[in-house]
Amino acid sequence: MQDPPKAFRRRPLALALAAAGIALLALAPAASAGIFTPEHGGSPNADDIDRLYRIVLYVSIPIFLIVEGTLLWSLIKYRERRGGPEPAQIRGNTPLELSWTIGATVILVVLAGITFVYLGDLKDPPPSDPGGLASGVQVASIDQPTPPPSGGKTLDITVNGQQYLWRYDHPGGTFDYYELVVPIKTTVTLKITASDVQHSWWIPELGGKADAVPGHTNETWFKIAKPGVYKGQCAELCGDNHADMRARVRAVTPEDYQAYLEQRAQGIKESQTGLAEQRREREATATDQGAQDGD
Repeated sequence: MQDPPKAFRRRPLALALAAAGIALLALAPAASAGIFTPEHGGSPNADDIDRLYRIVLYVSIPIFLIVEGTLLWSLIKYRERRGGPEPAQIRGNTPLELSWTIGATVILVVLAGITFVYLGDLKDPPPSDPGGLASGVQVASIDQPTPPPSGGKTLDITVNGQQYLWRYDHPGGTFDYYELVVPIKTTVTLKITASDVQHSWWIPELGGKADAVPGHTNETWFKIAKPGVYKGQCAELCGDNHADMRARVRAVTPEDYQAYLEQRAQGIKESQTGLAEQRREREATATDQGAQDGD
């Protein structure tokens, strides 16, 4: 039986290489469009994470192509040939080994330096903008008003993870469970903890995730430029209903934020008053029932 023609034997390999090239060309627009990069656009820290990711990605792509291209070229050029001579067996190449070792070290050092630059920006939040919370505005409170951040300070909000929801405590005693409402153009620092098991706070468009650990407080921050809604999800498996533990941030103007706090404070006060009245009614009923039983 005759062997198939050489051109016919090479056709599957050529098709495989062509398919790989087409796939790489198809992925390039997707990468540039942000499909394979982190979500961003909501806060400066999310933008920094996206920029750092893109730097590493764009450095990695040519390295990947060079390594894989060299591998494919070697497989083709030095493939076993029927009746052909045995190729030279290379036992080592010191200049080549030094070249790729030094080159890889230089690339890693450069990437590490860039990473530490961005980490500094991520660690230290920027000041609030002049259009954020003004120094004359007062934050609503159940008991007494508390001045909001001004002059470059941040608005501190406590986020408490619980199975399977988040509690948001604002300055002055106002809190909410449904969503976190924040003012735009204001740097918001989140103090994140948990009251039962470990959770993880993550709003992709507002930066990296932060673990919520019982007995420990982690911090993260964001600064939103314009009104909008940002959604996320608990990123730590925390129980049967983990998938339902969603997070929602709504950014509003400072005036709307003030109105929201006043409304929430009033609602909390009314709820506490209603609960107190119900407790007094139950106590009175129990007292009357006890008196009747005594008679």
